[in-house]
Amino acid sequence: MSTLALPERFIRIQEELYGEQGRDWLANLPNLIDECAQRWSLQVQPAFGELSYNYVAPATRADGAAVVLKLGVPNKELSSEIAALRLYGGRSICQLVADDAERGALVIERLQPGVMLATLTDDEAATRIAAEVMRQLWRPAPADHPFPTTAQWAKGLDRLRIEFGGGAGPFPPKLVEQAESLYSELLASAGEPVLLHGDLHHFNILSAERAPWLAIDPKGVVGEPAYEIGAFLRNPDLAQYTPGELKMLQARRVDLFSAALNLDRKRILGWAMAQAVLSAWWSYEDHGHGWEPAIQLAELFASLAG
Repeated sequence: MSTLALPERFIRIQEELYGEQGRDWLANLPNLIDECAQRWSLQVQPAFGELSYNYVAPATRADGAAVVLKLGVPNKELSSEIAALRLYGGRSICQLVADDAERGALVIERLQPGVMLATLTDDEAATRIAAEVMRQLWRPAPADHPFPTTAQWAKGLDRLRIEFGGGAGPFPPKLVEQAESLYSELLASAGEPVLLHGDLHHFNILSAERAPWLAIDPKGVVGEPAYEIGAFLRNPDLAQYTPGELKMLQARRVDLFSAALNLDRKRILGWAMAQAVLSAWWSYEDHGHGWEPAIQLAELFASLAG
């Protein structure tokens, strides 16, 4: 494979995140695909249409099994994903077939029909499905584990303060202060830690054959269960709702998660608010833009928490 047509957005993201390393990785990507195809006896097909942080393409093994080849610039996040998939062992999530963390490569089970949960128009049904996936997915974190923790993720807010000389930059100062306070309080009173997916939302839950719905793309982070729900509450595209509709939608989601998973409503909202601010900072840190929707949600979660 000597040439490879790549979406402009995918190229831009690699350059924004990794600079010269990202450009070198993109230049070598055709060779890397060929190496993986030979190593794991894969027939690799054209990539899925929407590429963002990783190159992801359907493939077929020599035995006819349908799989997915996922490639990215080698980094800690991909290594955590591989470790999480290995620990989950296919329970409520796609199976890990093969991997090479040093090369930023993994082969995973291809979920079929693979329809995203985001296609469901019944938000209440989608929320109940997500809750069931979470319930089956979580397992106690091993004592000696390689995963980041929610406390380590919270240090992103320290970088925010450093970036803006102790201030909040473009972010509302009161929201940043509230997020910092919530992280401190919730971490100090957190329940028993489990291995969380870390990014479990409507686009990372797909329809499958061996189970109605299975997760994909775990970040792999250790924290209490209530932390998991924040990513779902920030998805999918929420611009279609009026402020009043969105507040009702999120209140209903939180109530459903609280009842289905026996989690405290206040903790769900607290984590959701703090994560929304952190998510906004990550968008600014990685790309310099696209952070405003997360801040709007942080304000909404703060209002729901009262």
